[in-house]
Amino acid sequence: MEFLVLITAAFGAGVLNSVAGGGTFLTFPALVFTGMPPVTASATSTVAVFPGYMGGALGFRQELAGFDRGRLLRLAGITLMGGLVGSGLLLVSSNEAFSFVVPFLLLGATLAFMFGDQVRQWAAARARDVSPEGALGLFAVALYGGYFNGGLGIILLALFSLWGMVDLDRMNALKSGLSFLLSAISVAVFAAAGLVAWPQAIVMMLAATAGGYAGASLARALPKPAVRGVIATVGFGMSAVFFWRLVGPG
Repeated sequence: MEFLVLITAAFGAGVLNSVAGGGTFLTFPALVFTGMPPVTASATSTVAVFPGYMGGALGFRQELAGFDRGRLLRLAGITLMGGLVGSGLLLVSSNEAFSFVVPFLLLGATLAFMFGDQVRQWAAARARDVSPEGALGLFAVALYGGYFNGGLGIILLALFSLWGMVDLDRMNALKSGLSFLLSAISVAVFAAAGLVAWPQAIVMMLAATAGGYAGASLARALPKPAVRGVIATVGFGMSAVFFWRLVGPG
């Protein structure tokens, strides 16, 4: 029954990530639901959705090739450093401390997803007031992504808007490439630390990959508001559950 829950959640996460993002809202709570400690669940969830980032990066390889190589290397280096620090923070976090932070992270990620378009527009309107490609901003976003993956794509797109980028295809390409690197360093750190529950992770990786393939067709058929509504419902629901776990008895 536990593996059925995990397979269903991972398949749904693959579909969501293909359609609009937000797969972490399913994989992380499902792992916690099966009794896995929150820190291990977060690490295993990162591994579970990793193939999707790889597929996204490969899918945008033509757009990525259009970026200056030196620029890409600099951004990749900052992302890897931030992801390494964020992953390290998760390693030293107790389950109690992480459980306290998780509801706020889930709620923040859900709000970022719901109002992603408005956030990007707000960021684009203020791009002229921000120094282009500030290393500190990308480092902070990568640190967050290494610690907790939820809503990472929306936050990266908003950051790119602040840099003055306007071509959504190039923005999505850069988002996919940096997300892949960030997830790769996180997976390496979590695996080396023995924090990944591999039987669950492998099953979920396969299910998420299948869901991602199925999601490609759904992405063309489903209206965007409906997809956003489903993800927002899941995100707010999971946030409420984790807030209840935080303040409820036991």
